[in-house]
Amino acid sequence: MDQTLYFILLLIGECVCVQHQYHFINERKTWTEAQRYCREKYTDLATVDNMNDMNELNKSVNDKFVKNVWIGLQKTGRNKWQWSSGEPALFLNWATGQPDGRDDCAFMTNGNWHDWPCNKSISFICNKLIVIRENLTWSEALRYCRQNHVDLVSVHSEEIQRRVMNVVKRASTAAVWLGLHNYCIMNMWLWVSGEIMCYQYWAPGNGTKQENCRLEKRKGAVQSGGDQRWISRPEHDKLNFICKMKDENHEINT
Repeated sequence: MDQTLYFILLLIGECVCVQHQYHFINERKTWTEAQRYCREKYTDLATVDNMNDMNELNKSVNDKFVKNVWIGLQKTGRNKWQWSSGEPALFLNWATGQPDGRDDCAFMTNGNWHDWPCNKSISFICNKLIVIRENLTWSEALRYCRQNHVDLVSVHSEEIQRRVMNVVKRASTAAVWLGLHNYCIMNMWLWVSGEIMCYQYWAPGNGTKQENCRLEKRKGAVQSGGDQRWISRPEHDKLNFICKMKDENHEINT
């Protein structure tokens, strides 16, 4: 049996959910300036959905002399907080006695959150996805991401899909490449990162029918408009694409 096929069969049913990746920016900015920077260069200021995300967030701060960093949490009303992306803050990790109700933005220190005046200038953390507004084939996009960043994005959960939906709005094409390809021998869709596809968000009529590989190879893209679902496209289409970023100071484990 082909070794790749054998490996795939072993992995079926062993879906691994990859947590969010974050990018620490060691530049001092106000919360609004940090938000603008993250939105222009990445996705948005860091969003945290659970304790696993908190662990990744803490690990992303790779300068031992930096204690306080902005995250994407802002106050929208009395005792109401939401993420910069507009998502509700369903997970909170406030320090004891916080928030004290006096300020409208949140920073992290030693893994705990505090409210603070938004006009203070400190370092910050961005969510680590970026849309590349160049029209490339799927293979060209894959090569670009691996040469300049980490890889084409893999979407393993609803939380990561929300990040994709947020960043894909900036695309200039109707669809945007994901790191998703059809393995014709078994009619399976796989991520280029090596993980089996556990979570799915296909548009109707896509991703479930047998692909005719004799005509063309098919790759996965996400719609940049509408409900932003996944679609099957010929690999030679030229689209924008989404890369996972790498830290400037050290490599990440993808």
